[in-house]
Amino acid sequence: MIKKIISYNVNGLRAAMKKGFTDWLKSANPNIICLQEIKATPDQIDVAPFEDMGFYLYWHPAEKKGYSGVAILTKENPDSVIPCINIAKYDSEGRYIRADFGDITLINSYFPSGTMGDVRQDFKMNYLNDFLKHIDSLKKQRPNLIISGDFNICHKPIDINHPEWHEDVSGFLPKEREWFDSFINLSFIDTFRVFNKDPYNYSWWSYRAGARPKNLGWRIDYHLISEPLRSRLKNACILKDVYHSDHCPVVTEIDF
Repeated sequence: MIKKIISYNVNGLRAAMKKGFTDWLKSANPNIICLQEIKATPDQIDVAPFEDMGFYLYWHPAEKKGYSGVAILTKENPDSVIPCINIAKYDSEGRYIRADFGDITLINSYFPSGTMGDVRQDFKMNYLNDFLKHIDSLKKQRPNLIISGDFNICHKPIDINHPEWHEDVSGFLPKEREWFDSFINLSFIDTFRVFNKDPYNYSWWSYRAGARPKNLGWRIDYHLISEPLRSRLKNACILKDVYHSDHCPVVTEIDF
């Protein structure tokens, strides 16, 4: 069965719901949606509309109110859900949730941003390195992996507007892009680039200076799959015309 998976940094689920997110989700009709930056706990959300659509809801909110957090909404109940990476400094920020469906493991992660200064950039690099080690170990037991989420990194110059402007900016630093290379070298596939190798395809735009109408964007939201899933990959795209956030949804379709 081919399943449609959406990843979407909603930049506040409550705010997105006020902008029509629920109606959009019903029409988009994914089998699974991975949300980042939910900025809420389950008791702060009216979950009835999601349950009415047939979704099971799994959450990993941050301990800090109104901050970070991830969730997986799925129409097929997983075999198991692990809402943590088992490293306290990351789990307190709600950055990881895993769901297993048969022989496939889906991980939804909201990678840290380094734009707030050196301390957070160091935190980001630590997360990147620990995440890579975690996945390298996990894929030995669970080789069919889907990694979805907001990576807060543009991998290549094609993934960012005017790359020459951003060489010293967090999200496009050489050491971040080298990490992305290392991750891909674990035998992962950037699903969007299998189907679309064109420039000017982005998933995030600053709220400043009319960046979105001018398409001055960054592609920082991804679905990466492990090599054993290559033959089961059916489609991938970016829904650039969906507006509930400074991000837009990204889609992949996998034969489960």
